[in-house]
Amino acid sequence: MPQPLKPLRARLTDAFAGNAPVTVEDPSLSRAAVAALLVPDPDAILLIRRAERVGDPWSGQMGLPGGRSDPRDFDLLQTAIRETREEVGIEVTPADLVGALHDVAPRSPHLPPLMVRPYVFCLPSRPAVIPNVEVAAHLWVELAALLHPDAYRPVSITIGSAVREFPAYHVSPIPVWGMTERILAPLVSLLGRAGG
Repeated sequence: MPQPLKPLRARLTDAFAGNAPVTVEDPSLSRAAVAALLVPDPDAILLIRRAERVGDPWSGQMGLPGGRSDPRDFDLLQTAIRETREEVGIEVTPADLVGALHDVAPRSPHLPPLMVRPYVFCLPSRPAVIPNVEVAAHLWVELAALLHPDAYRPVSITIGSAVREFPAYHVSPIPVWGMTERILAPLVSLLGRAGG
């Protein structure tokens, strides 16, 4: 008889137990942090679509709540907590934290020199989302959809005059690619090892 699935927080705690995130300490890079907010019943993660803004290289893309570090933030965890409150009106605390993922930096020279630290939080229930002007839309994506084999496949993106293929998650009206895909991929791998 199959064992019942552990609650989401217990599975995440198990998954992150041996996970040592790689951090990037490069003074030439600006620092930022994002929050992967996971909730149970059904297990899901919050994705946002960034508002269309002139000069924003990630304008209109799917992403996670977060942003650049502020001099008043004493660390990047505080950056993730503050940005989550500001962008989607959700209060998370260090007690909600289950782990961090590898730091991610853009691979394209056309993007700002930025290091992003992803933090993973588990909340006991799905909170109300109160987006600010930086967020055009939000979506709770079930983890089962992210883990489905058909969800992860290339997407063609036009950059300048060239069309390039990138790995992407097809779990929302707009494919999730770029830095957000690079954050989600190791998280999905951890979730898969932890039983989804």
